[in-house]
Amino acid sequence: MSTNEKPCVLVAEDEPMVSMLLEDLLDSAGYRVLLADRLSAGLALTSSENIDVAILDVTLGREDSFPIADALSARNVPFLFASGYGLDGIPERYRNATVLQKPYDMKSIRLALEKLLVKS
Repeated sequence: MSTNEKPCVLVAEDEPMVSMLLEDLLDSAGYRVLLADRLSAGLALTSSENIDVAILDVTLGREDSFPIADALSARNVPFLFASGYGLDGIPERYRNATVLQKPYDMKSIRLALEKLLVKS
């Protein structure tokens, strides 16, 4: 876990309403939340912040979030993918990753993050 008291979660999501909902939910659940709406922002946060867990929307605008997943994997940071396509949009190298089908409910997100943090 990071040096802060609250676990830090990176949310890479390009839909502003979803980002705001996740930020509110995660903040109230005791997480420190970092938001990235683009690939470049997510990569910058991944290299500059102590992240404990991440939620990655598969598609960020016209780019995908897999380079963020690669960077997190290199640092042994657990993450999950959020996707409207389920496993169909996930590359083979991430077939063992947790994938939440959109639309998802906030309880599912919270439970999935808790499981990832326990594993790490």
